Amino acid sequence: MTGVSGKTILITGASSGIGEASARELAQAGAQLFIGARRSGRLKALADELGAQVGWAELDVTDADSFEAFVAAAEGRFGRVDALVNNAGVMPLSQLAAVKRDEWKKMIDVNIHGVLNGIAAVLPRFIAQGGGHVINVASVAAHMVMPTAAVYCATKHAVWAITEGLRQEHDDIRTTLISPGVVATELGNDISDNGIAAALAEWRNKSLTPDAIARAVRFALEQPEGVDINEVIVRPTAADM
Repeated sequence: MTGVSGKTILITGASSGIGEASARELAQAGAQLFIGARRSGRLKALADELGAQVGWAELDVTDADSFEAFVAAAEGRFGRVDALVNNAGVMPLSQLAAVKRDEWKKMIDVNIHGVLNGIAAVLPRFIAQGGGHVINVASVAAHMVMPTAAVYCATKHAVWAITEGLRQEHDDIRTTLISPGVVATELGNDISDNGIAAALAEWRNKSLTPDAIARAVRFALEQPEGVDINEVIVRPTAADM
């Protein structure tokens, strides 16, 4: 038995990258998983591969009703929810002077409202059952600001603040902020500026693989009762971000 064996854990953004890697890591540890993302075909394939302990549903984290239905479906499948990994995120970087309002809005909707929608859906359940765990995947951008990343960094600063506020408000609910450095995922594939996209590709030559972050997720979840890992920053040794 491990610290997550038999627990029901929800993961957003599970169709690729950190979310997919976390699903694989936690399934191997014996958790019951309910995974969500917009790409239902990928979710179904992953759930079929991992077995009967994994359920799935299409999820738009920016839609509060969609998130509520996702959590209710997980509860219906497994009886309760023990933890939520708020992992979905987007990173269309650009200079502020480019005034890419649609991209700013997308980051705010997914990276902030998506996290809040997840918390809103699970928090009443966690309060009622006297416990639960919210893991929010942020970024080293929660701790620094870089050119082209002002809005993205702002959204990740917000996730840090939301996570810390939740920790302070509830003694019986565990909270963890996981801040990855550069990771080889699809994050940033929606960057519309070719120069910025090329620079990110260079950084990815020094990047972590998603399983490194998945192990951090598992570490936080496996702690015994009364132990709360509040923040983990994971960087590649060969890079500052």
